[in-house]
Amino acid sequence: MSVTVEAVQGALKSLIDPNTKIDFVTAKNVKNLKVDSGDVSMDVVLGYPAKSQFDTIRKAIINSIRELPGVKNVSVNVSSQIVAHAVQRGVKLLPGVKNIIAVASGKGGVGKSTTAVNLALALAAEGAQVGMLDADIYGPSQPMMLGITGRPESIEENTIEPMEGHGLQASSIGFLIEEDAPMVWRGPMVTSALEQLLRQTRWRDLDYLIVDMPPGTGDIQLTLSQKVPVTGSVIVTTPQDIALLDARKGLKMFEKVGVPIIGIIENMSTYICPGCGHEEHVFGSGGGEKMCKEYGVEFLGALPLNLSIREQADAGRPTVIADPEGAISAIYKNIARQVAIRVATLAKDMSSKFPNIVVQNT
Repeated sequence: MSVTVEAVQGALKSLIDPNTKIDFVTAKNVKNLKVDSGDVSMDVVLGYPAKSQFDTIRKAIINSIRELPGVKNVSVNVSSQIVAHAVQRGVKLLPGVKNIIAVASGKGGVGKSTTAVNLALALAAEGAQVGMLDADIYGPSQPMMLGITGRPESIEENTIEPMEGHGLQASSIGFLIEEDAPMVWRGPMVTSALEQLLRQTRWRDLDYLIVDMPPGTGDIQLTLSQKVPVTGSVIVTTPQDIALLDARKGLKMFEKVGVPIIGIIENMSTYICPGCGHEEHVFGSGGGEKMCKEYGVEFLGALPLNLSIREQADAGRPTVIADPEGAISAIYKNIARQVAIRVATLAKDMSSKFPNIVVQNT
């Protein structure tokens, strides 16, 4: 009895992607499926970066197909392909950048910048091309967190080359000023400077550009949300009520300008005593998940309050780089995969598929 394409598809339909919780056929991941005299071959193309998962997924598919009667050899190639997705109306897309993810918080001090850099590094660790834009003009922290020193080059007029740290392309006002120089600027100057950083940096084929937004929900943040072509936003909060109150304002701000909310990350969720292992909810518990249910958005994950996260970021080697196999890095990587999966489900950018139509009077 020889195996058929339909039988293989049936087996694949019963196999669930552990990351998306959807079967590979429904998700349209299976490409180039061929069945020839008992030999089965296919490509499985994921819409999110998951280099660490390729081998597990490949083995699961091979084992499932091998159980079918008549199967001799099974060849499966697993890869990722990241595509560009639509942004808010009336905003120009950025050359060399497929997706822009804004990481924001309603208030300062919730660990937004640390979360943003580890999120970017986790996406890169999973095989994506990633950039980091430090949008916090008043308090740029990404140069220190990425361990980058020096000044960016300008090869062409009115452009700057991105700096590089731990495999990320990065741009920040911190690369252009002295470390202790205060930015005594009014709002319009800040938004103008940020737009220049965003559009004049020569980003090179990025799957994701992570934007570390300034804290708050004032004029600067609203203007940036309207001018930066954002695919989706991630809100970082702590469990305490005052942080959640401000996080709600951040969420509402993005809703007003038509930017999809990818989800919420709860930082400093619990503290585990290094001496006795006792776990304490220092800032309260369950606030982030409650907010997600209230607004119908995804809870992306919770991160612990841990001294090592702060120490590693301050030393220019964030957790995902300093301890790549550790438990906290695993949380960051899982959150990064969830962010990428949520982005993959958004409406794709179709602007390049259609010609521009110009109507002229002759």
